[in-house]
Amino acid sequence: MLATTSGLGVLPRGSTSPVEGELLRFFVYWKQTSRTTDFDLSALMLNADYSTHSWLSYTALTGVGGEHSGDITDAPDGASEFINLRLDAVPGTFIVPQVNVFSGEGFDEVEESFFGFMLRDAEQRGRPFEPRTVRMKSELRGPGRVALPLAFQRGTDGRWRAKWLHLYLTGTPTSNQVEGNRVSVATLLRGIVARDHLTVRYLADLMADSATTVTRWEGGSLPDEPVTYLGLERPEGLHPDSRVITPGNLRDLIPA
Repeated sequence: MLATTSGLGVLPRGSTSPVEGELLRFFVYWKQTSRTTDFDLSALMLNADYSTHSWLSYTALTGVGGEHSGDITDAPDGASEFINLRLDAVPGTFIVPQVNVFSGEGFDEVEESFFGFMLRDAEQRGRPFEPRTVRMKSELRGPGRVALPLAFQRGTDGRWRAKWLHLYLTGTPTSNQVEGNRVSVATLLRGIVARDHLTVRYLADLMADSATTVTRWEGGSLPDEPVTYLGLERPEGLHPDSRVITPGNLRDLIPA
């Protein structure tokens, strides 16, 4: 099942973005509405042929270059779980974070829930939620009992990239675990990775063919005249008559 989502740094399904950093930390937060609710954060590691290498979860707290923060089974005031991974020590080709509803309310029933990831250097220390290191945070709102927000893929150049999934598996009413859905996850991931998605880069190149000048903006001064801007969010100070394309209206780039 598919679901749209909103949040910080969220891209459409099939999009890819580079992952720069030594330590990858992803997290889930949830707050139950009325019933005891247990969300479980896990990470499935797959080989290049999509076979299972290993996983991190509350049943396997350490290994494969990482560690899990531990299991929390009730969230009346909100709760979080984390997984840290040292990217240079991770085996295999794919890292697939997932959030399993083990018991209680689903993603559409809890008062609040979100997933995200941070990137840090190995020597960095700080609070679990350190805003300056957060690269993505999105709501978990969708059908099913297993959420697959995105996957991380190691390229032939050895560099990691995030690939956006926005998938929800039906799962079972209770006791969903990474061990029980790894075959389904691998099959779905294979289909998405192998598919040739329509990319933002391709659409941007189509726009560039009819533009006078195309400039990569690095966060400096903005032009005084109206422009067409493509990015994650509208920069403050952009000319009010500019055309702005963000993830919320990317479909406007597709020719009629």
